[in-house]
Amino acid sequence: MAAGKNRAGAVRKTKKGPLKGTGGNGRQALEGKKPTPKAVDRPYHPAGKRKAAQERLEQARGGRGGAARGAGSATNSPQSRRQDQQRKARKQDDVEIVTGRNAVVEALRAKIPATALHVAARIEVDDRVKEILQIATKRGIPILEVMRPELDRLAGPDGVHQGVALKVPPYEYAHPVDLLESVIDSGRTPLFVALDGITDPRNLGAIIRSTAAFGGQGVIVPQRRSVGVTASAWKTSAGAAARVPVAMATNLTQTLKAFKEAGVFVVGLDGGGDVDLPGLDLADRPLVVVVGSEGKGLSRLVTETCDAIVSIPIGADTESLNAGIAASVTLYEISTARARAAG
Repeated sequence: MAAGKNRAGAVRKTKKGPLKGTGGNGRQALEGKKPTPKAVDRPYHPAGKRKAAQERLEQARGGRGGAARGAGSATNSPQSRRQDQQRKARKQDDVEIVTGRNAVVEALRAKIPATALHVAARIEVDDRVKEILQIATKRGIPILEVMRPELDRLAGPDGVHQGVALKVPPYEYAHPVDLLESVIDSGRTPLFVALDGITDPRNLGAIIRSTAAFGGQGVIVPQRRSVGVTASAWKTSAGAAARVPVAMATNLTQTLKAFKEAGVFVVGLDGGGDVDLPGLDLADRPLVVVVGSEGKGLSRLVTETCDAIVSIPIGADTESLNAGIAASVTLYEISTARARAAG
């Protein structure tokens, strides 16, 4: 039997019954895992690393800026720090690229707070480029010499940069009523253009340019379902966006009613208008010209708010005019009528 204990496959038999316990060493495993820590509380997680780096940055700033500021930074919650980081990220990404020599030089002349000027390597220097470089150097704007593919990327698929691109912060819109009051206080006869449902930035740029050319004082865009002042609008305006303010209306209909209460006549452009443009007898009065989209025209509420609906006579073979062209023709007629009335 002694030899049998060491034979292969021998099994040691034990006494039946309860065995000695582990003393609770496995109790936590039996009870389940604890809640998973948040990402920012895990030092190995990228969010945790960002949190730690942010805390070190805040401590460093506090040491340089004084104990009071350092104490305030140290008490910031992780949530508030994340919100600050998100705001900073949005601020960095929320920029516009102004392209084209005319648009860039006008933006610099208007002292728009640009953050960087990109110039193509081996660019052909003309008078506009010389002025661009002189103004940027004088104002301390960083000038970056880049290859043309990089400028193509900045300008986008529809942009024409002509070798220069300017990074500027988001456009700051005026308030429509404040804009009207400033024009009245200056003793000028108000002339504004309001857009109803226009979404093409090139139309906006063309209208801004026409407004500047024919004596208008501003353009009004609705906050919703409308184009804003983008890089494409800047480009199409040929720099006029730096001279003609653009106001944003929370509600276009209510804004037009406020203008009417101030004595301004509201004129809408529509192919089926009651008055032909050459016969408009309101041209020498305070005016807001409302331009609708090329497809849908003026909305119902805006149409009901207008004092007059004006149409531009066109040939029977042409269905309608582009919104930018219609605004330009109307502004020219108004400018001509005002010149006759003044002379």
